[in-house]
Amino acid sequence: MVGAGIFAALAPAARAAGSGLLVGLAVAAVVAYCNAMSSARLAVRYPASGGTYVYGRERLGEFWGYLAGWSFVVGKTASCAAMALTVGAYVWPEQAHAVAVASVVALTAVNYGGIQKSAWLTRLIVAVVMAVLAAVVVVCLGSGRSDAGRLDLGASEGVGGVLQAAGLLFFAFAGYARIATLGEEVRDPARTIPRAVPLALGITLVVYVGVAVSVLSVLGPAGLGRATAPLADAVRAAGVPGLAPVVRVGAAVAALGALLALILGVSRTTLAMARDRHLPGALAAVHPRFRVPNRAELVVGAVVAVLAATVDVRDAIGFSSFGVLAYYAVANASAWTLDTRPAARVVPTVGLLGCAVLAFTLPTASVVVGAGVLAAGAAAYAVRRWAAMR
Repeated sequence: MVGAGIFAALAPAARAAGSGLLVGLAVAAVVAYCNAMSSARLAVRYPASGGTYVYGRERLGEFWGYLAGWSFVVGKTASCAAMALTVGAYVWPEQAHAVAVASVVALTAVNYGGIQKSAWLTRLIVAVVMAVLAAVVVVCLGSGRSDAGRLDLGASEGVGGVLQAAGLLFFAFAGYARIATLGEEVRDPARTIPRAVPLALGITLVVYVGVAVSVLSVLGPAGLGRATAPLADAVRAAGVPGLAPVVRVGAAVAALGALLALILGVSRTTLAMARDRHLPGALAAVHPRFRVPNRAELVVGAVVAVLAATVDVRDAIGFSSFGVLAYYAVANASAWTLDTRPAARVVPTVGLLGCAVLAFTLPTASVVVGAGVLAAGAAAYAVRRWAAMR
């Protein structure tokens, strides 16, 4: 969770909410908490890899499991494009799309060769990112140009703007589901997962609030909304331009690390869905030497490269959030069926309603394209079922 999202999502969220950015962050955190707790409860009941693809199938039926898997694939494919574009925005803003495409090609080749992000590299990336974020907070809040008056919590763009910002900022919280989806690899999942998920989410929220407050205090909502590389622009505005290259490197490291993991994860989910005949069977091929789903890797890499070359980061974040919110809507609906007691249904109910509201208050283009892609996936499922019954 503490990765590239915070480097990318603040600017489009500020454009949507204006002075209501921090309120939007709080709303996104509440919805993420509900989603996380629903996922944790389901992971305890079904300690198997696969996440909501498994939960939806077991609790709601095969179609809902399929729809969750489809939402995950399309949403996280857009996340890959957003990560690649974040690399471009911080490394070489004038050629952001070219850098993004090059990043996708390079990391697809790395994944194709069976080289995965190891645990020690993950810890190194997190350490670098946390150090950079801490430096941004200290420099901005310690600057004479920091002004608490820029932290007005009023919703200058209205409730709709705050909710749209929350939907965009939800993108930055993505990642907690990985704790739940690794259920069969966790020691004592019934005890560990329900503790790990809210703890991870809480740490992330504290970090994000600190970064958002510090950057807003220097740039203000309008300046943050105009920024292409907001954290680098903030330290420059704070009067420490020498730190900007360090922030750019930190953002690139975070985004490349996330992109490597995302391409790997999406291709593996594609492989699983292809094996279940929910996607073309050809995508289930595994390379005889490298033991990776080579066709799925190449298809995912090609789609991400096209998106990185043609969309901007706000569109990619919006579309990604729509797909991931649909995924968690299925998770909350699944968790709702676990216990009939009214008190036990409060969290999944709030989570389900929150996902629906945030999804449909995202930018119009994200909603239209996202709904169209999900509808296409549902139609493909119906055609496949009809053909199987003949």
